[in-house]
Amino acid sequence: MTSKKTVSNPLATTNLIIVMGVSGSGKSTLARALADIYHYEYLDGDDFHSDESRALMAQAIPLTDEHRAPWVASIKQRLQSNDTQQIHTILAFSGLKQKHREELRSAGLRTIVLYLNGNKETIEDRISNRKDHFMAPALLDSQFASMEDPMDEIDVYPIEVWPTIDQVVAQASEIIEQHLLANTPQSAPL
Repeated sequence: MTSKKTVSNPLATTNLIIVMGVSGSGKSTLARALADIYHYEYLDGDDFHSDESRALMAQAIPLTDEHRAPWVASIKQRLQSNDTQQIHTILAFSGLKQKHREELRSAGLRTIVLYLNGNKETIEDRISNRKDHFMAPALLDSQFASMEDPMDEIDVYPIEVWPTIDQVVAQASEIIEQHLLANTPQSAPL
C-alpha cells in the first residue's frame, strides 16, 4: 500500500469525491449524505448506464468492458462539464476496474476516492433487503471477482461498511476534511 495518501490532480480548483465499492456497499447512501453536508452535486453512476446495460444486469448478466466503456465515458464527460462550471461533485461509482478509475481521474478534477470495503456476507444481507434496484443480487459474486484492489492508488481511502451509517459518514467526513479540504487551492470555492 502507498504510504502517503493524497489527492489526484492537486492543482485543480474543482473537487470530486468518488464513493466506490461493489453493489450494496452503501455508495449511494454515503454519497447522498456527503453531498448534503458539503453542498456538492450528487451523481449516481447507475444513472449513466444504458437501457441495454440495465436490462443485462437485471437478468444477472455481468457487464463486459465493451458495455462499461461508454458508461465511463459519459460520466467523465459530465465531470468535465462540472469542472468547467466549478461545480464540486460527489459520485457514487462502483469503480471495479482500475482503468475506469483512471479514466475518471483524467477528467482533471481534484479527486479523492472513498473505498467502501466490506465482506460478502454483510453486503449480501444489504442487497437482500434492498427494494426497487435494477441489479440482480446474483451479480454480487461477479462484482467481487471484478474488483481490482485500489489500495495502492494514491487517492484511495478505505472505509469499512459494517459500522452504522452515522459512523461511516463521520469517518468519510474526517478523510474529506483532512485530505481534500485542508489542502484546497485558494481559488477553489468550498
